[in-house]
Amino acid sequence: MPKQDAISKIAQNKTSEEFADALSSYSNLTSDQLAKLFPEQSDKDEIIALLKIVNSAADDNTKKAELVAKISDIGGAVIKVAKHFATGL
Repeated sequence: MPKQDAISKIAQNKTSEEFADALSSYSNLTSDQLAKLFPEQSDKDEIIALLKIVNSAADDNTKKAELVAKISDIGGAVIKVAKHFATGL
């Protein structure tokens, strides 16, 4: 993988900050917590896919079925969110 130059790194960090700020408006997590939980683009893609399912207009049984069908795509996000809330158990 090529070394990232300073300008690219600044742009990536800014994009990550904007992502965390936007996502925090849809959850109880702060921007800092979200940035730490989902640092990579693949992490961001997973949490977005998970939130789309959870926030859809479908009934709970349909949401559960979709979660099961897509668990291999969103499993990382599910684990990270669960770990965040399961501290101390």
